[in-house]
Amino acid sequence: MYCGSCLHDNTLAAALLEQGEEVVLVPIYTPIRTDEQDVSLRRVFYGGINVYLQQKWSWFRRTPRWLDALLDHPALLGRLGGRASSVDPAQLGDLTVSMLQGELGNQRKELEKLVDWLIDEIQPDIVHLSNSMMLGLARMIADRCGPPVVCSLSGEDIFTEKLLPPHYEPMRNLLRQRANDVQAFVALNHYYADFMTEYLSVDRSRVHVIPHGLQLEGHGNRREPPQGEPVRIGYLARVCEEKGLHLLVDACEILGQRGDLPAFELHAAGYLGSGDREYLKKCLSTGRLTYHGELDRAEKICFLQSLTIFSTPTIYRESKGLPSLEAMANGVPLVVPNHGSFTELIGDTGGGLLHVPDDADDLARQIAKLLQNPEHAQQLGLAGQQAVEERYHAAGMARKTIELYQQLLTTKGTALPQAATKQVGSSGKGDKSQRKQL
Repeated sequence: MYCGSCLHDNTLAAALLEQGEEVVLVPIYTPIRTDEQDVSLRRVFYGGINVYLQQKWSWFRRTPRWLDALLDHPALLGRLGGRASSVDPAQLGDLTVSMLQGELGNQRKELEKLVDWLIDEIQPDIVHLSNSMMLGLARMIADRCGPPVVCSLSGEDIFTEKLLPPHYEPMRNLLRQRANDVQAFVALNHYYADFMTEYLSVDRSRVHVIPHGLQLEGHGNRREPPQGEPVRIGYLARVCEEKGLHLLVDACEILGQRGDLPAFELHAAGYLGSGDREYLKKCLSTGRLTYHGELDRAEKICFLQSLTIFSTPTIYRESKGLPSLEAMANGVPLVVPNHGSFTELIGDTGGGLLHVPDDADDLARQIAKLLQNPEHAQQLGLAGQQAVEERYHAAGMARKTIELYQQLLTTKGTALPQAATKQVGSSGKGDKSQRKQL
């Protein structure tokens, strides 16, 4: 599926490349999927098939690397991954613990392959892990390769808090222990930085906030509906109960019973896993919702620009909220829950209204305010759009990330060299000498 973490990491890597850095974006488990240009390596480490087999059967922990390479082939992993149902954390407790054990876990062979490749081919100045579930990789990377290790924090508690005994407590203990193996953490907002500081039992000064930045090309202004046509309320996210689509359906049912509002329609788009098909069926049963399926980048922007109001009323405390940023990039006002990153996002941008979490009645009330006052809705949309263009763009995210890398390397006693421009070919286009990050 289109994963928020993969979308963020690919956008960051592409923006770093644009600024002259040498970046290798390394897929773990499966090839990444993004709706922008994919800049990731055409090789997968810790391939999902090998990781699972090594967890379940000890013989696969000693197989030759040529056999592992066959099972790690991106085409095979991508094909099988496309058929998979939603991941159930309750079934993956033993594997989660083993991965966090790193060099002591059942996937040690996979870690050694990754570190050997880093030493022999990449020799990175920085290694940046995409989430704390990979903290088991950090110790061997730091010990054998020597670079500072950074770890992003990207909503992994949604997964870890669903682990069951006897694996939950070992997982929490390993997260705290292995958190000491990295030099810095990066969160997309202060809410999640504060939350994960306590969750990992680390000093708050080690957790840096670098907001997500969008690649703004293609985004623009929302389109007003033609005279007499219904306005559109929209949802863009993975279709599942945690994201709260059912709350938005219920809120629109409440709004539909009022006689003081303009005509409106409810539209939703996003990835649907096989395990959530019955959930979508229930959401569609009222007859009010139109589901557009999964969208590519162009379709996504077109969908967002067709909306008058955007809402993802998540049940859990959202750690990222990337679709909300994308909606604001197109001038669409938000109505989102007053919890998690949404409270901070609305406070910083002024791009929408907050509703009481898990409360369809209050969600309906806040949406009604914007339906009744389109001028106010437009003002909120423009405020959000201006904030995204000023503070939530990919170039700014990349600059702040480079500043963090420089800080860590300076503390370590080294520094990234200054990028220089080298002219090649007859076109006169610059080919920048680059600096190594992973």
